[in-house]
Amino acid sequence: MPSDFSQQALMNLRDGSNFQWYVIPLLAFVFYIYAVEMEKKNYTLVLAGLAFWGMDWFNEIMNSVIFQLAGWAPLWCAPGETAFLILIGLNIEIMFMFAVAGIIWSKLLLPNKEDKILGVPNRWFVAIAGSIFCVVVEMLLNVVDALTWDWTFWDINTPWLIFLFGYLTFFVVAFWVYDMPTMKEKLITVGTIWGIDVLAVLIFGLGLGWL
Repeated sequence: MPSDFSQQALMNLRDGSNFQWYVIPLLAFVFYIYAVEMEKKNYTLVLAGLAFWGMDWFNEIMNSVIFQLAGWAPLWCAPGETAFLILIGLNIEIMFMFAVAGIIWSKLLLPNKEDKILGVPNRWFVAIAGSIFCVVVEMLLNVVDALTWDWTFWDINTPWLIFLFGYLTFFVVAFWVYDMPTMKEKLITVGTIWGIDVLAVLIFGLGLGWL
């Protein structure tokens, strides 16, 4: 039987009656961020952002799959108020945040990937600092039951798992794409990430009905 938080989220899952008009300016904000970078021809930054976002979608899809297989709870759940709950752990507000997060964090990278910050290569410094920041934010959201954890191995007492698999992979892949030597490699990698996401939605969503 699903946990209380899971049941609460399932009641709101893809319920259009929860729509709020603030979704529209959030969407415009995301478009604006990408349009500005495209105008500046910062295609590397755009692709890093898309890689970051694509990695989050993969995690969210797998989180829903875990819920279906376990039958009790996902690793994280978003049972709180939202304008639209896309997946059991992903609402539209979270989605818009991750849509631009990769671009924002990539802007903090130093031009030379060999340069260090406090003795740490800047890519790793930003990735680690960014992941820690995200974990802290998630903990605060958990305190108010906006983003919940039911499993004892994925909670405030085991933040390193959330750090490693919940966020660090996003940063590592995004910065890896950012530093790729050719645009072709960047496009292939980002295309592959999103191709896997689409395939997962088709299989687990449309095919099995698990999302």
